[in-house]
Amino acid sequence: MQSKGCAYLMDMGTGKTITTIAVAGTLFNTGNIKRLLVVSPKSIVQVWQQEFDKFAAFPFSIAVLDGDGNKKIDTIRHMDSFGLAVIVVNYESCWRLEAEIARWKPDMIVCDESSKIKNPQAKCSKALHRLGKASRYNLILTGTPITNSPLDFFSQYKFLDESIFGSTFYGFRSKYAILGGYQNHQIIGYKHLAELVELAHSVAFRIRIDEAVELPEFVEEIRPVKLEKKAQQIYDGIDKDSFAELMSGEVTARNVLTRLLRLSQCTGGFIRDDEGGVVQEVSKAKLEALEDIIDECMEQGKKVVVFARFVPEIDSIAKMLQKKKIGYALIKGDVTDRAEQVDAFQNDPDTKVFIGQLQTTGMGLTLTAGTVAVYYSLDFSYANYEQSRARIRRIGQTKRGVYIHLVCKDTIDEKVMAALKQKADVSKLLVDDYKKLIGG
Repeated sequence: MQSKGCAYLMDMGTGKTITTIAVAGTLFNTGNIKRLLVVSPKSIVQVWQQEFDKFAAFPFSIAVLDGDGNKKIDTIRHMDSFGLAVIVVNYESCWRLEAEIARWKPDMIVCDESSKIKNPQAKCSKALHRLGKASRYNLILTGTPITNSPLDFFSQYKFLDESIFGSTFYGFRSKYAILGGYQNHQIIGYKHLAELVELAHSVAFRIRIDEAVELPEFVEEIRPVKLEKKAQQIYDGIDKDSFAELMSGEVTARNVLTRLLRLSQCTGGFIRDDEGGVVQEVSKAKLEALEDIIDECMEQGKKVVVFARFVPEIDSIAKMLQKKKIGYALIKGDVTDRAEQVDAFQNDPDTKVFIGQLQTTGMGLTLTAGTVAVYYSLDFSYANYEQSRARIRRIGQTKRGVYIHLVCKDTIDEKVMAALKQKADVSKLLVDDYKKLIGG
């Protein structure tokens, strides 16, 4: 069927973002669009700027909406009109800025991880239904359009094009759900599912990672994370003080390492006081990014391995999983039942996540039940890094997967990641090249 909307039902790691950029570029080059709005989870907004900068082979200007409400409004009103004008905004901000976005008049709207608007009654869903109705083209990106029931299709597809499933949820529900129970208000089953699936796929493009034979066995993804304003100020202060101390004192590997560790701890969300005792939480940016990844993987039925360097990070991740009631296994320095933890992750369907401290889980473990590995933080050893990657990509692994690196922008994270990509130990750069790592 002809439609103004299209669904890219593509698994993590199959190129949703790059494909969308290519489509947007084609529409721009053919004169069909001038303004693109991308709505995504908060943890992914920076990814879009990174991918546009890397892959867009056409003129564009891009703005990621951050800061307070007034700053976001000012950015929209003064958006650069060079090439394709692209605005990226998170779901929470989108409905709050609906009026300003509507005045900006995007020609095309993309909803990344569109299960975020599966509830037709949510404020963000309603806002995007209205915005989508006014735009020329709409696109949803998700690996899992259905998380609870087939009725999850409705709100996402209403955003795409009301002609697919109609404009009212109750009409949609009466057609595809069987009602019963108290006063006939409870859904007890479904009907006409073949028709529902056929209509959904009439405007959809589906790729599963295990079907994408042209892809490498494991793909790489760097997911940029932006520290909160206060956390960035703390980081910058530590960086400045560390550089000054090194310039005025003796430069030794130990002195440099101590300061690098403090910077790395800060990007992970925690610092210790000057006496090295009390741990203070300074940022939740990486934790929120990880939570989005976990949610997506749980919806897709995937098991996840999370590697982190510092104990406070690991404890924080565990608390987040406990709150979400997600079963996990954990190995850090003081854990003695390592075999039992690995066995639970490998064989227990209710153990969905494995949390491992890099220094203690880099070798000797088999974690092939996982197909997504998230590097929450990194240590400075390339050997440890390679060993940890081999925990899931090894004999016994039968599925393709993804390595995701959470990297805080404009911090030591970027420099460590660059060194590891060059297969270099950061520790080997310490004395001679410390200016590249601190204060640079």
